[in-house]
Amino acid sequence: MPVRSLIVSAHNGVHARPVAELVRLAQSHDAPVTLRTADGTTVDLTSVLAVMDLGIASGDSVVIETAPSATAEAVLDQLAEVLAPRR
Repeated sequence: MPVRSLIVSAHNGVHARPVAELVRLAQSHDAPVTLRTADGTTVDLTSVLAVMDLGIASGDSVVIETAPSATAEAVLDQLAEVLAPRR
């Protein structure tokens, strides 16, 4: 299963705008995408409320995961860029 482990470095953590982008990307993917926090909480990345409820802050460790597919690596790369942008 394609997985990305990363430390959130998005300015001000994961607030409304980044969450909307994460959900948009996850919804555009053909397979389910999940996000797991360091405490083991796992949510469906297509749910705005579930992701917002996590209260992810800059410096938090997360894991994003999806089923294998032709576009899995690309969508994980895009999601990782939202959570930990390269500047």
